Amino acid sequence: MPLAEPISDYVFTAHAIQEMMRRGLDEEVIRKILAKPEQRLSVCLGRDVLQSRQKMEGATYLIRVFVDVDRSPAEVVTAYRTSKIDKYWREDQ
Repeated sequence: MPLAEPISDYVFTAHAIQEMMRRGLDEEVIRKILAKPEQRLSVCLGRDVLQSRQKMEGATYLIRVFVDVDRSPAEVVTAYRTSKIDKYWREDQ
């Protein structure tokens, strides 16, 4: 499966930084996903989610990064990790 289109020009919103800290997500992990996502999906007009599977704490999680792409630079809105990979993973991507 080819990698999805990355996002290189972006800023983190204050909300995104707060939520990443609250959820224990390192900024470097989020930057790596933005640079080399496994999948990129449009969730609504102007907003994409970039996601990748990551090993963390002995388990595999899906890290999902929501980005408003209808502005320049793009804005990272929030990010979270989930163990429900099958719920969000798209095999046809």
